[in-house]
Amino acid sequence: MKYLVRDKLLAIGDDCWIEDEDGRHAFLVDGKALRFRDTLELKDPDGRILITLREKLLVFRDAMTLERDERRLAMIRRKRFSLLRNHFSVTMAEGTELDVSGRILDREFKVEYDGELLALISRQWYRVRETYAVDVVREDADAALLVAVAVCVIRMAEKEREDDL
Repeated sequence: MKYLVRDKLLAIGDDCWIEDEDGRHAFLVDGKALRFRDTLELKDPDGRILITLREKLLVFRDAMTLERDERRLAMIRRKRFSLLRNHFSVTMAEGTELDVSGRILDREFKVEYDGELLALISRQWYRVRETYAVDVVREDADAALLVAVAVCVIRMAEKEREDDL
């Protein structure tokens, strides 16, 4: 299943619908303005919070946490010893690790678990400017989690680019 994401959701305080490939509202990204740290909520079409995305403060490297039902679901960090600048790891609460690699700022990357492809993130499927797709490859995968991972790594890469300027 493909989900269409518009880059405008990267601005704090903005709300943005993520649509499925049939044009139906699948998720709402609710940007929480006036918070001490970046916070986004990924909600279902009925307004229920599925995943909360938070910037982790006071850590050596940038990190974001994903929470479900107020419990940590995952921690996202740039890979420590990667020669590739666009390489992130997603450590799940139970200890498993997802690998995110590719051209993050170009919106051309993948999410894998133990070498198995879970999702492809790409602009190539859409001609709409400032839009990319999260293609959840496995039917049994947690689509909300994979969309949240894509939003987080893009947000982190954008912030790092701003800090480098």
